Amino acid sequence: MDARTPDEAGGGPPAGGSERAADGPVVTPDELPDGLVVADADATVICFNAAAAQITGIPAADALGRPLDEALPLQDMEGRRWWRLTDPYGGLAIRRGQPERNLLLGGREVLVSARYLRDGRGGPLRRLVVSLRGTEARRRTEVSHAELIATVAHELRSPLTSVKGFTATLLRKWERFTDDQKRLMLETVDADAHRVTRLIAELLDISRIDSGRLEVRRQRIDMVAAVRRHVQAQITAGRAPGRFMIRVCGALPDLWADPDKVDQVLSNLLENAVRHGEGTVTIEVTAATVTSGEGTAVTVSDEGAGIPEESMGRVFTRFWRGSKRGGTGLGLYIVKGIVEAHGGAITVGRAPAGGAEFRFVLPAATPAFMA
Repeated sequence: MDARTPDEAGGGPPAGGSERAADGPVVTPDELPDGLVVADADATVICFNAAAAQITGIPAADALGRPLDEALPLQDMEGRRWWRLTDPYGGLAIRRGQPERNLLLGGREVLVSARYLRDGRGGPLRRLVVSLRGTEARRRTEVSHAELIATVAHELRSPLTSVKGFTATLLRKWERFTDDQKRLMLETVDADAHRVTRLIAELLDISRIDSGRLEVRRQRIDMVAAVRRHVQAQITAGRAPGRFMIRVCGALPDLWADPDKVDQVLSNLLENAVRHGEGTVTIEVTAATVTSGEGTAVTVSDEGAGIPEESMGRVFTRFWRGSKRGGTGLGLYIVKGIVEAHGGAITVGRAPAGGAEFRFVLPAATPAFMA
């Protein structure tokens, strides 16, 4: 199938090509991954590739040679006829096309964009090139958003139910409980409220990461002190002190990063190693070389079963869980987003002792007021 008219097909190389084009790789319209529809100066369809036929459900033989508005009767989401609405062959002659938008074709949704090829600036339209894409990718995005909402709603329900139950009970029967019972209930409410706050913070982080709006406020931080602080927090929470080992290798460069977000990264990685791994959790802090110069690398590893090879490519995706030991499956996705927002990188592999090994590198960078 040729997108050129018969008089062009025998009249030398197409515009923008060369005499040797036939000797090199040639892509025909049917080999394109997206739907391609081309109409000539008379609005007659002269090209309707295989992808267009698949996306629209219209056989190419039924579209070729027909007027564009009949061969491809598009409507906007309000049911208005698209070609009459945009009037590519009339209207303003300075228009160069239409951006991609969601349109209807026989009840199905199609992503459509168009380019107007004119004879000179502001001249008459000699070609109308239409690109068609299915909405599967958009549906997958919508499903992902729906899964995120469902996951967060499910995770919020349990602590909120607990908070509501205990507070209602205390309000109704305050005098019947001892001080120790009241303290236990209030501690439970406090823990569940903290869990709700953390979930909401995760949801906001994901929104900022997805939209590219995650802000990094750089300050000078002591990575070794931050690691020790998080290990102590794990010990205070009831973990055995002997389960953690901290290694600092050599002198470290001055590191400028967002302390709150670095805390999120360390907290997630340590919690992940403790919850899903086994044996000693080793945290190693070393100097590293990055594209922009110096940096700091932190490696967190355990001695558990590790992550299966076939799963390593999905570790930093939404909802990935290494085991059935709880969690939203969002922590490592957020960790990756935070590290990359700093201009760093994070990898996952197998530790020397056989468990999982996470390593992230942050560039030394400069303070926010100097950036």
